[in-house]
Amino acid sequence: MQHDGYEISTARERLDLDAIHAFLSTDAYWSPGVPRDVVERAIAHSIPFGLYAPGGAQAGFARVVTDRAVFAYIADVFVLPEHRGRGLGVRLVETILAHPDLQGLRRIELQTLDAHGLYAQCGFSPAGDPARIMEIVRRPEDLYGG
Repeated sequence: MQHDGYEISTARERLDLDAIHAFLSTDAYWSPGVPRDVVERAIAHSIPFGLYAPGGAQAGFARVVTDRAVFAYIADVFVLPEHRGRGLGVRLVETILAHPDLQGLRRIELQTLDAHGLYAQCGFSPAGDPARIMEIVRRPEDLYGG
């Protein structure tokens, strides 16, 4: 996908792991202090979506954890601050939802603290019956220190 010179690709070899780890470990509220090896392992077991600025530099990222049959979880979605305000977050999520391996799934989930409006533009809504959703949550600081 291309949009105003930006490109989205699932090619793993294009990912700038240094830039992705830097953002996730220092700027993302959901993963402070996450070690690089954890980021690498998470990407290895997901479908990665790199967002690239004109010239090829990493401008954003997202990944999808899925069985490619009934369920997908969208994680680690970000657009670097200097690239925000161009609709790239919506384009990134739209590209994810259009991916051939994610068609016909019964459930696609994600979590967000502050981007409800962005995800609503892509068809997401609050969980219909949150009482049915159960989870185990481990705080990043307990897992990675900090």
